[in-house]
Amino acid sequence: MSDQFVHLPADSNQALGIAEYAIGFLSDDPEKAGAPDDAVLARTNRFMTDAAICGVSALALGTNAPTILREEAFEYEVIAGEEGCTCFGSNLLVRPEKAIVANCAAVREWDSNGTNFGYNPKRGHTAGEFGHNDFYPVAIASAQLTGADGAKALRAMVCIDEIRGRLAEVFSLKTYKIDHVLHGAIASAAVYGAMLGASAEQIESAIGMTVAHYVPFRAIRAGKQLSDSKGSAAAISTEAAIMSVHRSMRGFMGPRDIFRNPEAIFRIFEGPGQMFKAVDAAEANTEQGDASPFDLYLARGGSDFAVMGMHFKLGLYEHQSAGAIQAMIDLLAANPALLDSPDAIGSITITAYEPAFGIIGDPAKRNPTTRQSADHSMVYIIATLLRKAIEGKAAGRPICWEELILLPEDYSKDAINNPLTRSLMDKISFAHGGPEYDSKYPDGIPTSVVIEGADGTKADSGLVMYPAGHARNTTADLDALLANKWKRLASLASPNPELIISKFADFGSKHAGAVADVHDFEIEVKGGFE
Repeated sequence: MSDQFVHLPADSNQALGIAEYAIGFLSDDPEKAGAPDDAVLARTNRFMTDAAICGVSALALGTNAPTILREEAFEYEVIAGEEGCTCFGSNLLVRPEKAIVANCAAVREWDSNGTNFGYNPKRGHTAGEFGHNDFYPVAIASAQLTGADGAKALRAMVCIDEIRGRLAEVFSLKTYKIDHVLHGAIASAAVYGAMLGASAEQIESAIGMTVAHYVPFRAIRAGKQLSDSKGSAAAISTEAAIMSVHRSMRGFMGPRDIFRNPEAIFRIFEGPGQMFKAVDAAEANTEQGDASPFDLYLARGGSDFAVMGMHFKLGLYEHQSAGAIQAMIDLLAANPALLDSPDAIGSITITAYEPAFGIIGDPAKRNPTTRQSADHSMVYIIATLLRKAIEGKAAGRPICWEELILLPEDYSKDAINNPLTRSLMDKISFAHGGPEYDSKYPDGIPTSVVIEGADGTKADSGLVMYPAGHARNTTADLDALLANKWKRLASLASPNPELIISKFADFGSKHAGAVADVHDFEIEVKGGFE
């Protein structure tokens, strides 16, 4: 097992170690290159396709931030002889950081792509930081710049997920009100630099700049109604990381050894020198030790990669609500009489864990007025699911994930203000399950739902731990559920959704020309969503 991992001890220069790891992993020398097994590559390809289809559909409906950033990217067309990258639905070559910021913002806009929970009990690394599969455009852009084929681009995606996923296991940024996208920005700097041929020292410099200059705080997610900054956080942080790589490759020298730097975020909050009172950094290092707060293990080969523990969403919903969605679908399928009329339901009680209770159970989110707030409101998500089930039964449709999938239309202004949804929201209460539930997260998404009928009968889901889409779910037909999601979302952009999906499927077999042309398809922009 040790041969399959690179160990970066806390008392080593981990920024340089990450750089050397990425360079080795992406080497063209098979003796040095990373060797994830077929299951890892296949799962990463699924996550990448999922993210891309989310992004394309967000652009098709004219969502605000992705549209603005894509139009901005088109203003940075490269001149003849310069190398550039493409945005979704275009063959125009633009500056790489602009293509990346536009594409990353698009894939994240719906909050419907993959999720990690920073949980690795095998090593005792359970910091529990969130994160999302937002960063694949970095791998595609760097492949386009260097003429790499799909196999190398897919390996770069694995590498991004491995670095950010393992950082999420050992350091919880959210604990200190720092946004989780910083882990992805660090990974993006490492992989983009390695793909472009930067030296380990140049990549270390870029990581140092990213951490020292561009720390995103969770202020972007605060407030009763969320803004474009929430959905574009990964994109904007990654844009800064990419610019840092280019500056380092031109000779700019950023801070070295950033994970051990006593005035950088990691040691300010944890480890030797934590909240130090020394006069300067040198004195703090001397008096209080010289180490980051964590050891880091990065996979080189085999099947034990971070991506294998990441989770799929099967529609548009905040990932903390997946347990409640699964519980509702199971209960309604077993008790279809509850759907005969809205009056058949007396009350619904959802019991869950922290942080779900605090994030999507926040009383401020009982009255969402924007899509970004509605998809972070447990009561809205479940009431909308229930409304669709009531309408679906009346139309003779089955009660299942495929039929009840939450789509962009379910977060439109009309949907948010739907009178039936609002009346059902009033019947829902949200409770914190306490230590019994909290102790089971982030291994699972511990949630239970009790529906009390108007006649006093009760239907209890029991504890749901691993809903469909969860990495440890063994019962759902994941491929069928993802195929349903991709077709429904891609259909928003094209009458031929299979053509768009095929651009990203089986990516590892694509030649360099296909990677260069991967975004060359038409998006029918309907607009009017926001």
